[in-house]
Amino acid sequence: MTDNSATLETAGYSNYPVNHLPLRIETGPDSLRLTWDDGHESEFHYLWLRDNCPCPSCVSTLTREQMFEICDVPLSIRPVEAQLDGGYLHIQWDDDGHVSRFHPGWLRSHCYSEQAREARQWQPDIWDRATIETSLPTYDYTTMMQDDDVLLSWLRQLRDAGISLLQNTDTTPGTLQQVAARISFIRETNFGTLFDVRSKPDANTAAYTNLRLPLHTDLPTRELQPGLQFLHCLNNDATGGESILVDGFRIAQHMREEYPDDFKALSSLPMDFYNKDRNSDYRFRGPALVLDGQGTVVEVRFANFLRGPLDVPADQVVRHYRAYRTFISLTREPRFQFEYRLLPGDLLVFDNRRVLHARQAFDLQQGHRHLQGCYVDRDELLSRIRVLERTL
Repeated sequence: MTDNSATLETAGYSNYPVNHLPLRIETGPDSLRLTWDDGHESEFHYLWLRDNCPCPSCVSTLTREQMFEICDVPLSIRPVEAQLDGGYLHIQWDDDGHVSRFHPGWLRSHCYSEQAREARQWQPDIWDRATIETSLPTYDYTTMMQDDDVLLSWLRQLRDAGISLLQNTDTTPGTLQQVAARISFIRETNFGTLFDVRSKPDANTAAYTNLRLPLHTDLPTRELQPGLQFLHCLNNDATGGESILVDGFRIAQHMREEYPDDFKALSSLPMDFYNKDRNSDYRFRGPALVLDGQGTVVEVRFANFLRGPLDVPADQVVRHYRAYRTFISLTREPRFQFEYRLLPGDLLVFDNRRVLHARQAFDLQQGHRHLQGCYVDRDELLSRIRVLERTL
């Protein structure tokens, strides 16, 4: 086994290219300021620096997990000495003489100035009908399965656009498991690991009929909705059954701009979602539009046919229904809808916590329609991207 103790420079496995070097250091009462060779300035608080010391005494060289606890040093901790050496920041601390050494690429990548934090903020590629019809990320199944560079490109497109199409996919039932394994493991639900989307007499969901399905996200009845949804077309010579997809982030963006109170209502007032089956009963309560700490929409939770009775204060009932109707009306507008007929060998993958999907009714009198589907959580997508980025 390789001893990493001498080479551990960061508390992790990622690489941090050195594109800029710090030239000057100024120390203050609570923090120090680095001025870089491109003029950028970074302020690092002493508590933050001590908390992130990557030395083998503070971070396990075996697991790269932090062993040091910030509560073991005083809030007033500060350097006895702070200096730059070959671009590295060296600090000797006043509480116990501990020495920390910080890699310049790591420091620059973790600068928390407003400018740096804004530059790191992920921005999705929001789309509507006009943009996605000309720029749908499309990949070849065999190439993606054999080439990790193509795999990484495919996964990045899935992350950013929330949708992609694999073509020429092997139509052998179960092939979907091999595709999902290129990312990680499949998330199992009460519908199974792989689920067959076809009409059957004992259906426990409208998806297993030939009925029209309105726009929705899958399993809003769960605390954590599935992330990626895979729909693999094995056979489709029935009349009808076209898939319709809408970017929920685009609808939310439009509502924020044009219907601000409706946007606020859907992002703050809770809805109840029920999935009542013979042998299970899943329920979740939460807003249709989920925001992060910066007010950015990070999730859409929506399925009209799985709603429970509205339970909000009496003076908010009409407000909620108005906002809900606005959302539905917008998703029905052709300018936001992308319609696509799946052909055998097509594998459509989309972010179920962002993209709403629907299906036209279809007629089985003159054909068959058989899709296989599965889910892979969004965490697995992001983890696979990071590992590929540091290994390729």
